[in-house]
Amino acid sequence: MKAIVYFSKKINALELVKLYEKLGVNLEGKVAVKLHSGEPGNQNFLGPDYFKEIVKKVNGTVVECNTAYDGGRDTTKKHLKTLEAHGWFNAFSVDLLDANGPDLVLDIPDGKIIKKNYVGKDLSKYDSMLVLSHFKGHPMGGYGGALKQLSIGIASSYGKAYIHGCGKPEDLWTADHNSFLEAMADAAGSIVKYFKGQIVYINIMKNMSVDCDCCAVAEDPCMKDIGVLISTDPIAIDQACLDLVYQAKDEGKNHLIERIESRNGVHTIEAAANIGYGSREYELIDITEE
Repeated sequence: MKAIVYFSKKINALELVKLYEKLGVNLEGKVAVKLHSGEPGNQNFLGPDYFKEIVKKVNGTVVECNTAYDGGRDTTKKHLKTLEAHGWFNAFSVDLLDANGPDLVLDIPDGKIIKKNYVGKDLSKYDSMLVLSHFKGHPMGGYGGALKQLSIGIASSYGKAYIHGCGKPEDLWTADHNSFLEAMADAAGSIVKYFKGQIVYINIMKNMSVDCDCCAVAEDPCMKDIGVLISTDPIAIDQACLDLVYQAKDEGKNHLIERIESRNGVHTIEAAANIGYGSREYELIDITEE
């Protein structure tokens, strides 16, 4: 059975609410809203104005985790300063999930590459999750979307290194590349299992650079904005975004495609589909004019 992915060419705060209502899924209990706080210096990340209406709609708390690399978000002290500078505290309740240890450890008994996922312990405070992903390129993953947010995004600082290093944090920059992509798929699956499917995914195809929002020095976007997608299937929504890039008439897509293909980005989707917590088969329903 094909997954349903709703799509709109309009990119604004109210359109995210419209898509959520169209999806017809009500996130229950205490809702964690995972998004990217933006590395200091990055010009492409999506700030609070894009998300204020949807976070209010679900009565959610914005959640983030520290990074595993040097920068403005690798310690709690620096990350809190960045969150404040980027306006997140002004707009939302914010929870830095791994501000204090120890990590929450999720078992992945059937994981191909990793058998555990280390996430911020505050994840245990939440009953459901809204994953807001800025779809764009990525220096290591090829692309960043819902699967990356579920895996690297929710992992603690240690957990990020653990995924990158395929179970050996000390190898975070030297591990086998395809194994790293498969480790991301393993980790993402553990979050889907943890929330028992109580997750909604929104991917925003705007400011599509070949670089991630984690890059302090990033290339400017290389292609025009495409739109917003929503689904309950993280695999389908990422596959749909890739397909929209390939189908675009924008010549700038070639630069983004080169980044995706040079890092074998689709392999994360392939690995996740093999695990089975979603499908690459989907029906894309355009509601732009509704």
